Amino acid sequence: MDTKVSLSGLTLSNPVIPASGTFGYGREFAELYDINCLGSFAFKGTTLSPRFGNPQPRIAECCGGMLNAVGLQNPGIDHVIAHELQEIKTYFQKPVIANVSGFSIDEYVACCSKLDDCDNVGIIEVNISCPNVHNGGMSFGTQPESASEVTRAVKSVTKKPVYMKLSPNVTDIVSIARACESAGADGISMINTLMGMRIDLKTRCPVLANTTGGLSGPAVFPVALRMVYQVYEAVDIPIIGMGGVSSAGDVIEMMLAGASAVGMGAANLKDPFACKKAVEALPEAMEKYEINSLKDIIGGAHRG
Repeated sequence: MDTKVSLSGLTLSNPVIPASGTFGYGREFAELYDINCLGSFAFKGTTLSPRFGNPQPRIAECCGGMLNAVGLQNPGIDHVIAHELQEIKTYFQKPVIANVSGFSIDEYVACCSKLDDCDNVGIIEVNISCPNVHNGGMSFGTQPESASEVTRAVKSVTKKPVYMKLSPNVTDIVSIARACESAGADGISMINTLMGMRIDLKTRCPVLANTTGGLSGPAVFPVALRMVYQVYEAVDIPIIGMGGVSSAGDVIEMMLAGASAVGMGAANLKDPFACKKAVEALPEAMEKYEINSLKDIIGGAHRG
């Protein structure tokens, strides 16, 4: 069984990638199992300056998933490069995916420029889709013009493959994906979380201090699958598909929709071994569905 896949010249031993914001920098998971079994992982979303994130409470459970409004808490790009990326080398021997966000195009450019010389960064994932911060993040990913502008700007300062992470909180995600491709994006990551909220029946107030948060978990899988399917038909660059993926079967389904690799997010918060289990279950699932090579099934649902 051949589980290898390729992303913009980067060969992964398998398509399973823990999604940004659900795996930290991999350190805690590396204490539980050898994370080198993963295809890669996307580390925690990074901004130019340190951020303390949103006030508490910023996590809420809901049927079929969870809401989060963490707000991109991180130590800033300089600390990540000087410390986190160096530590990652001690327990993960593969290239990682660097997830960056910004509150202006200049901030995106600065982060990507600084990461260009980092030898263990294989792909830069540019987050233009975070729904949990004000005056930034998702505001760049809701219109084709602004998505294109960010893409073009970051591509001008890095030689590394750039994957634009798209928001599902839009009317037409296809037009935004096309705009990113036209501006030079090497790939697409999708989807980020869907906006949602919960209200406490006793206090009659929103559960989250931020009022709204990003919905993730199994409830969003059909939406993510539909969007990956639509974007695959519209662009000719690879897609990292994510959104509610929690099993090897989900990984295969996402690849049939058009994903070249698959991110697993909220599943890691429920079970820290979720990605390991998915990787280990892939060969059996491939045998069950008569799949010899995962590369052969990418976009398979479009071929009738």
